[in-house]
Amino acid sequence: MSAEEHKPKREKLPRQAMPEQTPLDRIRNFLEVPHGFPPEIAKIEAHRCIECKKPKCTQGCPVDVNIPEFLARIREGDFLEAAREIKRNNSLPAICGRVCPQEEQCESRCVLGIKGESVSIGRLERFVADY
Repeated sequence: MSAEEHKPKREKLPRQAMPEQTPLDRIRNFLEVPHGFPPEIAKIEAHRCIECKKPKCTQGCPVDVNIPEFLARIREGDFLEAAREIKRNNSLPAICGRVCPQEEQCESRCVLGIKGESVSIGRLERFVADY
């Protein structure tokens, strides 16, 4: 069997958890609780996108970010190009990646969310902006 055959299918990959401060740490500071995705986890999460022919996630984005395109750049490890793709339509991705209600907008339209959990589009937007 090839290495490709050992990889789980995209739709079988679980939604990746975002690392965060422990409760003991967070009671002693005023830093953000979630740390954000490290590059390796961001690539895995972006790999969950099944690259729909007619992506509904983009239709759910109020600023019309080309979500499949920026996810493809993350999968390739080209995080700066992913940021450029987002910034074509959104000048504040670091803020939107944190406060935009993605669960009700782009993520609610993700095809993976029909039978499981959608791609963490907002968390990936935050990752790219912070990178």
